[in-house]
Amino acid sequence: LKGIFAYLNYQVPRTRKEIFETLVKGLQRLEYRGYDSAGIAVDGPNKTTDINGNTICLIKKRGKVKALDEELYKKDTLDLDAKLNTHFGLAHTRWATHGEPSAVNSHPHRSDKDNEFVVIHNGIITNYKELREYLITKGYEFESETDTEVIPKLIKYVYDNRETDSITFSTLVERVIQQLEGAFALVFKSRHFPEEAVSTRRGSPLLIGVRSEHELSTEHIPIQYNSGELCFFFFPFCLAIIEHTNKVLYLEDDDIAVVTGGKLSIHRINRQAGEDPVRAIQTLQMKMQQIMKGNFDAFMQKEIFEQPESVVNTMRGRICFDSNTVILGGLKDHLKEIKRCRRLIMIGCGTSFHAAVATRQMLEELTELPVMVELASDFLDRNTPVFRDDVCFFISQSGETADTLMALRYCKERGALTVGITNTVGSSICRETDCGVHINAGPEIGVASTKAYTSQFVALIMFGLMMSEDRLSLQKRRVEIISGLRVLPELIKKVLSLDEKIKAIANELYQQRSLLVMGRGYNYATCLEGALKIKEITYMHSEGILAGELKHGPLALIDKHMPVIMVIMKDACYTKCQNALQQVTARSGRPIILCCQDDPEVTKNAYQTIELPHTVDCLQGILSVIPLQLLSFHLAVLRGYDVSSQHIIDHMSFAIRKCHLLLQVDCPRNLAKSVTVE
Repeated sequence: LKGIFAYLNYQVPRTRKEIFETLVKGLQRLEYRGYDSAGIAVDGPNKTTDINGNTICLIKKRGKVKALDEELYKKDTLDLDAKLNTHFGLAHTRWATHGEPSAVNSHPHRSDKDNEFVVIHNGIITNYKELREYLITKGYEFESETDTEVIPKLIKYVYDNRETDSITFSTLVERVIQQLEGAFALVFKSRHFPEEAVSTRRGSPLLIGVRSEHELSTEHIPIQYNSGELCFFFFPFCLAIIEHTNKVLYLEDDDIAVVTGGKLSIHRINRQAGEDPVRAIQTLQMKMQQIMKGNFDAFMQKEIFEQPESVVNTMRGRICFDSNTVILGGLKDHLKEIKRCRRLIMIGCGTSFHAAVATRQMLEELTELPVMVELASDFLDRNTPVFRDDVCFFISQSGETADTLMALRYCKERGALTVGITNTVGSSICRETDCGVHINAGPEIGVASTKAYTSQFVALIMFGLMMSEDRLSLQKRRVEIISGLRVLPELIKKVLSLDEKIKAIANELYQQRSLLVMGRGYNYATCLEGALKIKEITYMHSEGILAGELKHGPLALIDKHMPVIMVIMKDACYTKCQNALQQVTARSGRPIILCCQDDPEVTKNAYQTIELPHTVDCLQGILSVIPLQLLSFHLAVLRGYDVSSQHIIDHMSFAIRKCHLLLQVDCPRNLAKSVTVE
């Protein structure tokens, strides 16, 4: 997993220092995703009009982008004040997948010691071992442990064996990607093609941002099919670009974007049936202030407290509370086909999978269809049977989750109707599904997803309500749920007001090594999601347990030392959950209970209680997950560090230490915001 950012200033004079600053800032905008090394490629100090005089300088560093920024200014050979009229620079942050975090394994990767070709890559090349072995037999030497390094070596091999000196940069790239298997977003730079930029993608997201002093002559870029205008940027997500421009162009799989002489063109090898012959430049509506922390200490904390607004945005324009009608515009044209289906298959990973688990029971009730909930990776591993009369939902905050995207393509090949539930307009899942729902949660920066979960939850509830609109027997239930959605934002605010109490509970728990979260029925998903949040950002072991399984194994873990959080709400499983509570207290357990207000029957057996407003049973999971989101945040701040860096943190001032801990909350070790590889 990587973050890529590249910058070309055409006929816009910039000093090398300004170019460094632009590249570094672009990486810093991506750094929230959690990375372990970074690097850049810029033109070296000996740049002349002679092609053979061009040099590319690579600077790479293990650690955060700040370490790279400091390294840049140690290079005495680089004239920071030199003004470059046209220049193309690459920048990259890496999260290790092949090879340990190190400078040599960092991107950009090079073709040889002369840096004839350099490349930055997001994704994984699955056939890199075969390519590497072949290139070694041809005399090419490798210096890293990465899969990416085969790409610059391969393009040099193609260049060295070119049939004519007039071969274009885009033709070289075209020949290279025909040999690659896997997922990739690639940006190439070469000293043989000075001031030219080439990028391409397959299975990994890549956007081009366009900025020009003059009005663009066209908002549509025609595609050239035979080999195969502007200051612009390449990057995988909108956060890195929005401060520069709001004009973007989304690349499709196997598009090759080329900038020569300041002009942008899109090349493809072959025209596919039904393919759009142009790529439209789109305008982003996101504003910079939307993605900054505001008065909060961390993005995750801000996003937890945004949930009263984010669930309203998910419902806005879709629910008419006066007439009890729900219209999801993205599904309206396919509603008859969905109603004729034999079963619903809900597919996701991590938090998105939990959103499907949370709403499965309600969907079964309102649609009267069998509902399968699948982890995307396991779904593919089993080669699960899928039929033409299935409707498959693909749930992903980013819309780029690799396993979910592959499951989507698997289901499309088998003729199923595909529906996307995403938070990112223009994402791969958004574009490749037959129809879908945009959850409108707003930008989510923290790696640990919070408001996207509750908005996915609400979106799936709305789907069930739309499906049941003509079912007379379900009207009373529908009105009950819609009434619950109407007051949901106010109830969320009441839950958020418990923050100080939850912080006090975190103070008692943060030194523990393990934590169990248990419940059943509608609240089982809350346990899974709450335990995941705690794992992700506190590094404590935590486990979500179905309370009905307590006596089949987990009960062996219960004693006075094991922290247990139990979710016991007034619903159909209330009595069964009370039985589980008795089992815990009988073994000296000290349960912290999430329960409804004014429930003395439960609170008398609790070590601590968090009393929540009561709502419709199928919506209670939205309220009960928020205390666990807050608990995970406070636990993370109290625990707050990667154990490998404890000796550093011990010597930090309080202010610096707090800043580091809050950064750790948004960027937990080993994780990235969007998992764009298997």
